[in-house]
Amino acid sequence: MPTILAVSGSPSPVSSTHRILTLAADRLAERGHRVDTLAVRTLPAAELLRADANSPGLADAVERLAGADAVVVATPVYKAGCSGLLKSFLDVLPQFALAGKVVLPLATGGSLAHVLSLDYGLRPVLMSMKPLAVSESFFVHADGIRRGPNGFAGLEPDTETLLHRATDTFAHLVENLAGAGTPAVRLVPAA
Repeated sequence: MPTILAVSGSPSPVSSTHRILTLAADRLAERGHRVDTLAVRTLPAAELLRADANSPGLADAVERLAGADAVVVATPVYKAGCSGLLKSFLDVLPQFALAGKVVLPLATGGSLAHVLSLDYGLRPVLMSMKPLAVSESFFVHADGIRRGPNGFAGLEPDTETLLHRATDTFAHLVENLAGAGTPAVRLVPAA
């Protein structure tokens, strides 16, 4: 089965974005996929801001992405765009880091106006990295999240159904396209 890297672009370890990414990763694992999760917030900040892809902390993350057949990218929407944390990570990657890979963009936000940030902000960045395919983006509005005394308590049933559908569509793409794209290549950071 293909390997999927789930990338969390949330700066918070207890964010709704990270929890929703985990739900998607669990769904993919239930389908038999190997899923590896990368929380960008755990990468060395100084190296990330310097775009020092040769540093050990970033080199490992780049290699994990290179070894994946597919990528799920999750971000909260801030100021009508993806998180700066996620953008910093994407900027570190080689120009065609997504070549041969299928990508699923996920986002969370408090306004329905933020839905457009996926297609007008994040998708062009992902497409510039030459993925084999980008699955339909999935946006979770704050109203689709159940809150409990300790924060995130799950998704509203309709939102959960839609997340499962988006994840299953992505998994279907991955299963049908794995090995159909460009051959796996070792990614070398730009000098």
